[in-house]
Amino acid sequence: MKPAKFEYLAPTTVDEVVAALAAHGGEAKLLAGGQSLVPTMNFRLARPAVLIDLNAVRALDYIREEGDEIAVGAMTRQRTIETSALIEQHVPLLHAATRWIAHLPIRTRGTIGGSVANADPAAEDPAVVRALDATLVVRGTRGSRRVAATDFFTGMLSTALQADEVLIELRFKKAVSGSRAAFAEISRRHGDFALAGVGAQLTMRGDKITAASIAACGVGPGPVRLDEAEAIIVSGGVAAIDRAAQAAAAAGAPASDAHGSADYRRRLLREMTRRALMQACGHA
Repeated sequence: MKPAKFEYLAPTTVDEVVAALAAHGGEAKLLAGGQSLVPTMNFRLARPAVLIDLNAVRALDYIREEGDEIAVGAMTRQRTIETSALIEQHVPLLHAATRWIAHLPIRTRGTIGGSVANADPAAEDPAVVRALDATLVVRGTRGSRRVAATDFFTGMLSTALQADEVLIELRFKKAVSGSRAAFAEISRRHGDFALAGVGAQLTMRGDKITAASIAACGVGPGPVRLDEAEAIIVSGGVAAIDRAAQAAAAAGAPASDAHGSADYRRRLLREMTRRALMQACGHA
């Protein structure tokens, strides 16, 4: 199928994007990589009257160090993140998770900002943002504001973005020395959305785990932070991995669908948590 008729805008600055959003209100959609939006438009599940293409806003495509943070522009391609030495060194969980996203052609076009703003509960990027307590920088007619990851995701395909706002940047704290990360995921076929996926970033001093950041995708209406599993693995160490995985399964809120029951997804969540923690600890 083909999309319904729409007006096409291609601004070149963030200010122009914000002005276009303000002018067209809820009738406009932002186009980033297009890997989620374009298929829904082709099936006419989405029918925006106005399409605002962000691909000419070059200022939103970057990865850079800023003090103790790594700043990533919203229009940075997932393939760029996958091959970035800065990301691999300082945000290892984002690096590990990106390799699980779909297929190479999709990562080449898809953007981190588009994925996070779309807030698909089965997507990897929102889970990483939630696990690492990233800060989301958004711009609207009232200026820029920062939104904590815990406040950004508000439900299924829903975020704290207002109708006149665009996500412009994601900021991640640099991982401390001794940090290790892993992402474990299972899907029906390689490249499909996750039935359950878990990302874990651990700080280790020898065999002792001093800090843990763990979140899951595919098992709730949005990314799920696994706080209890974090506390268990920090207090109990490697020996507590199975208990942490069990706590993760209890924290998930999956729904039954054509791909599996809620109970099945909880069992997958438990196993993916165990695998991610084993890999992060170096025991896989």
